[in-house]
Amino acid sequence: MNLARLQQIFVGALMVSAGAGPLQAASLGGTVTLPDGRPAFGAMVSVFNDAKNQKQTVYTAADGSYAIVTPYAGKLDVRARLANYDDVLVTVDAASDQASRLDLKLRNFASDQAASDALSASAHNAVLPWRRADDRHNFVSQCNYCHQIGNMTTRAPRSHDAWLATINKMEGYLAMLTRAQANRIAAVFEKGFDGNPVKAHHDYGATDELARAKVEEWQVGDGFSFIHDMDVAEDGKFYGTDEGHDVLWVLDPRTGGVERIDLPKSDLPRGGLFSGMHLAIGIFTGSHGPHSMAQTKDGRIWVTNALSSTIMSFDPKTKQFKTYPVPGDALYPHTIRVDKDDIVWFTIVASNQIGRFDPKTEQMTVMRLPHNGFFRWVTDMLFPTLLRISSWFPDHAYLLDFSHHRFLGYTVLAFPYGIDVNPKDGSIWYAKLYANRIGRIDPKTMQVKEYDTPMSGPRRPRFDNDGIFWIPAFDEGALMRFDPATEKFETYKIPGVAPGEYETPYALNVYRPTGEIWMAANNSDRVIRFSPATKTFRSYPSPTRVTVLRDFSFTKDGKVCSSQSNLPAYAIEGAVPSYLCIDPTGGERDRAAFAAAAQSVH
Repeated sequence: MNLARLQQIFVGALMVSAGAGPLQAASLGGTVTLPDGRPAFGAMVSVFNDAKNQKQTVYTAADGSYAIVTPYAGKLDVRARLANYDDVLVTVDAASDQASRLDLKLRNFASDQAASDALSASAHNAVLPWRRADDRHNFVSQCNYCHQIGNMTTRAPRSHDAWLATINKMEGYLAMLTRAQANRIAAVFEKGFDGNPVKAHHDYGATDELARAKVEEWQVGDGFSFIHDMDVAEDGKFYGTDEGHDVLWVLDPRTGGVERIDLPKSDLPRGGLFSGMHLAIGIFTGSHGPHSMAQTKDGRIWVTNALSSTIMSFDPKTKQFKTYPVPGDALYPHTIRVDKDDIVWFTIVASNQIGRFDPKTEQMTVMRLPHNGFFRWVTDMLFPTLLRISSWFPDHAYLLDFSHHRFLGYTVLAFPYGIDVNPKDGSIWYAKLYANRIGRIDPKTMQVKEYDTPMSGPRRPRFDNDGIFWIPAFDEGALMRFDPATEKFETYKIPGVAPGEYETPYALNVYRPTGEIWMAANNSDRVIRFSPATKTFRSYPSPTRVTVLRDFSFTKDGKVCSSQSNLPAYAIEGAVPSYLCIDPTGGERDRAAFAAAAQSVH
């Protein structure tokens, strides 16, 4: 039977198994083996489109087999990748015999340096020669959150003074270290990031469940974009906030088309209310700083603008924005959620506040949260004034020279960060990142009750259907469970991909139909899936190195999606950010379609 007939059969089988949709052009199946000929379990087989701005990936089964079906046509790059081995990359023609059967054999690395360069940041961070446990903790908390120290872009050898200058520049992004801490950390960097190869054996824990999955990525923005959050809207499109460029990047995953939508201009200077800070030129070109999104039932998308202290509504149908200033001394609106009555709630991190906005009446309420100590009270009272004075001297960050964090560190901030709505009673819950607390707001009385968390670094939590609050403990590489009914915590340590390595879970979301938690693991290029029923973690290795993900959102058919949000974006493999979706059963469907086609041929 000729190839044309084979492709017709394959497409027909695919449409039966996966439902009607666009015709699939590239269909590959085969095995991936290790250099010694053994099957490679959990290897990633990625197919790049002709423009190299999209790719789809499946994982191999225990016998090394894979099958992948993509909509791509033309000459396509196909890559096999597995931790501890060098990639193999070949080019195939979607209209040639090679496009139906392709066996791939991984290689050993040519050098220790090549093997070291392929390791995720977790391996390189694990060997830093810390003398003090508190310095290591401060490094995790203050140096691991906006970007991954994932390649030589960020960990090239430097002198002590050069590292200290880099750390001081990071204060412009609100990294808060004392002078003594900064000097000690710079000394550790100078010694630890010496350019010599690091050795580690990474185990991502391949499972049969992993082999059922499929990953799709679409590049959006440019090498200087800082796409903070991505959300899946009711129209099925993906909306992402480019905090640096004041842009919404809109992707239609059905066509791969990307649309750029610029936010309305502001009268504020570059950097907005934070113009007096050190904000990287080229990356921060706007004045609004769109950060987080949520959608109300009328279809409008609500955006927090961190740098201009406003929120905006965006109507996807009319493409119109409407801006609402956050009153008072509010600084850095952050995470936003919508309750069952379409009331918009959001955290305001730099001024220790919570915002409430009613879209129907357009009334805005801002409430101050408990200060949690004298020095945090000083910050809450003085920081807005110092920031205004600092804005008279753009890009100099003079306020940092007068800030008490220089002597006390980041503990002078409470930093209300993540927020969510309890589906059981409608109460609003938040996480205070630096105060290590969570809090409950009664939406009727606005009364607040706070709880100390057993682990530090609570970032962006979510509720499940049963009203259980799931909280990522960023600083300690763990997951926390809180039951509001019993007021009890449980904690679960996230296993590293090698002994001695740690994880940095930034955000999570709960897939309500199953109750499973999907979580960003930003130190080791993977996504974590946690089952509350079995209390077990499973890893989904990212096909892209230097993966930093933020909020998670789900499509209607169960894909879990997020945005590649490393700062700077040009440090990501491929040098451009992307939207990423994991389909937990997409690989299984590709296998079924491939098997049906093969059976029809015979």
